[in-house]
Amino acid sequence: MANSRSSQLYPVDLERFWADDRASHGKHFSTDKPQVPLGIHMPAQCIYDELGLDLPADAPAEFGPYEVPVELRRAYNEKARTVVGRAFFPEDDPPPADARFPALRGLTDIFEAPVRQVGGTDWVMQAADTPAELEALLDRVEGRDLRSFVVPDNWESEVQRIYGRYGRKPGLGAGVRGPVTAAMSIYGVENLIYLIMDEPELAARFAKVMADVIIGLGEIWRELSGQPDRRGWHFNDDDCCLLNAELYEFWAQPILRRVFDTFSPDPSDWRFQHSDSAMGHLMPLLREVGLRGANFGPTVPAAEIRAAMPETVIFGQLAPWTFARGTDDEVAAEVRRDIQQAAEGGGLVIATAGSINPGSLLSGLRAAMSVIQNEGRHQPL
Repeated sequence: MANSRSSQLYPVDLERFWADDRASHGKHFSTDKPQVPLGIHMPAQCIYDELGLDLPADAPAEFGPYEVPVELRRAYNEKARTVVGRAFFPEDDPPPADARFPALRGLTDIFEAPVRQVGGTDWVMQAADTPAELEALLDRVEGRDLRSFVVPDNWESEVQRIYGRYGRKPGLGAGVRGPVTAAMSIYGVENLIYLIMDEPELAARFAKVMADVIIGLGEIWRELSGQPDRRGWHFNDDDCCLLNAELYEFWAQPILRRVFDTFSPDPSDWRFQHSDSAMGHLMPLLREVGLRGANFGPTVPAAEIRAAMPETVIFGQLAPWTFARGTDDEVAAEVRRDIQQAAEGGGLVIATAGSINPGSLLSGLRAAMSVIQNEGRHQPL
């Protein structure tokens, strides 16, 4: 089978690949595994390009598989089984509307940041624009009963109803939007930078309240999930690149330290950050807080991450635009580069350095799999 980007598919023993991949995950800094693990899962946005179809004009920037007609999901899965040896999407009908748990308020909701939809994407807008407005906002946040604000009144009754009817229990995450990204949404990019430089006492208070709220949210989520002792935490902090090392060390690093010490207190506990940006200058500070896993921007080479953060598992660094618009040979070359730069000690998972975009094809995924199977081995074939 072929597509517009390649004349023939890369060779892969598909059954062997997936068996070896299953045996390789979770052994991050060990070479006692068959091969470098794969961390790419194709999103629903890729269905249309793979089938030669245009995205619907009203499609949001991101959407789940159940927002794609079931016949398209089935057609994609049929092709995926042939090209890469597995399906990606459910082929049943979506869960009924009354099987959904009530929505909880999140981090930026607590800081009163409104959401506006622009071009099919939800954007968090500013909640304060001056130091005086920020100070008043922090007063309100600190005076709030967090649990009653976050959890709707019908939560318990709905959880019981949904479990009784569908056997489903709520599974709440263990991570939030990163502190810099959240703060720059709530208060503005330049505003936050000037605040840290010109009014460090108010900036420090903002950081403390931010950490308090994140920890409070995490404790609520653990309680509602029935996992009060759950370990591990992750941040998604694309905007962290907009602070230099000095500003980040003053404002953001203490937040990460407090949150990780709360939810990942042991060295082996998972501490992860995704930062889809050129934030290489912050890697020494992230190493200091014990980051265990990282998915950084595509302009940060795997070799530099490995040198700056030798204890951190690298999830990357295949550029999303290469995966979406490059040839299969270009995809293979980037995967090969990352294996050569970062996989000697086993601390690499092949993934894109950021979100997978429409246009990413199964043939490119197969090219990555072929390089892993033939050049990313820790055990002989």
